[in-house]
Amino acid sequence: MCQLLGMNCNVPTDIVFSFTGFALRGGRTDVHHDGWGIAFFEGAGVRHFVDHQPAVDSPVATLIKTYPIKSRNVIAHIRKATQGEVALENCHPFMRELWGRYWVFAHNGDLKQFNPVLDGPYRPVGTTDSERAFCWLLQELRSRFGDVRPALADLGAALGELVPRIAAHGTFNMMLSDGSALFSHCSTKLFWLVRQHPFETAILSDEDVRVDFSQVTTPHDRVAIIVTQPLTTNERWTACAAGEMQCFVDGLPQKNIFPPTATPGMSE
Repeated sequence: MCQLLGMNCNVPTDIVFSFTGFALRGGRTDVHHDGWGIAFFEGAGVRHFVDHQPAVDSPVATLIKTYPIKSRNVIAHIRKATQGEVALENCHPFMRELWGRYWVFAHNGDLKQFNPVLDGPYRPVGTTDSERAFCWLLQELRSRFGDVRPALADLGAALGELVPRIAAHGTFNMMLSDGSALFSHCSTKLFWLVRQHPFETAILSDEDVRVDFSQVTTPHDRVAIIVTQPLTTNERWTACAAGEMQCFVDGLPQKNIFPPTATPGMSE
């Protein structure tokens, strides 16, 4: 399986510390060596980096670890291929336009017999089940809301109905963002925490690196980190329940965004 990393903040923040530990799982401290990628939202734009090389060997990953790009929403992914060959077009996160905004998506899991009819503008470029799921989600959202982006509550309600229909086909841990909020769904394993004042020192679990966040933040900063496996040894991570969806805005999980989980199923 792959691994996911997301960050949602109330002010632009760099992800160098978290990505340093996360990238080591791409071939050194874990077996996710079939490519990697990361996307940073900046205003209306996205800095999007993908590489089919293992993250531990990728010069692009080295750049990310040393270049403090600041963003309020970040999604990263390291790949252990289950469907689709090791190739650049199969590297997550994937990016498409909807409602005049970029959307970024990454998935950890394996979907069986997932062959939805894609009859709109969203078509996969690669051969992964993940990209098919992303295209189907955007197709259904556009079909439901037309050309106007809905309010957050309406968007959450729609995702709360659509995502379980995909998850019915297998494991569907995922992250999705348009730069204004970060959505996640847990099938099997996902953890999150919020760093805020009073900030303390965090210690990576994958390398002997620590950061005293009180020295690099202000009392008003707030950062949510969402990841497949906890990145630090001395912080309290919250485990998501199977089937749980989350929406993070300004570094905090939002309550009552999603409807009660419906019985999964989808027409194909």
